[in-house]
Amino acid sequence: MTTETTKTHTIDATGKRLGKVATEAATVLMGKNDPSFAKNVIADVQVTITNVSKLDVPEKREGEIYQSYSGFPGGRKTETLIHLAERRGYAEVVQRTIAGMLPGNKHKKRLLTKLVITE
Repeated sequence: MTTETTKTHTIDATGKRLGKVATEAATVLMGKNDPSFAKNVIADVQVTITNVSKLDVPEKREGEIYQSYSGFPGGRKTETLIHLAERRGYAEVVQRTIAGMLPGNKHKKRLLTKLVITE
């Protein structure tokens, strides 16, 4: 008999900076705030971030560049934070920021499935 005890961690992003919200979410997703932290174990936590469209983004950060690469020559595409937010929403900006803070191993995709972002 197994009982799933998924913990839910909610972050309200109203008036907070993008980096502060992303750092807190990445720390909780990796399980580093739990006393039983182990690098090889995925924490049983679901992180919910609300009010993402009300983030405090200073003018200095609006020009920050997000890039993707298709793998082909000349396949690098760059866009600014504001353009990405207009095109895909602030949820995509937050998700890409958090993904950059997670370790680049096979757990990354599994950790990102435990992230719920609402505008």
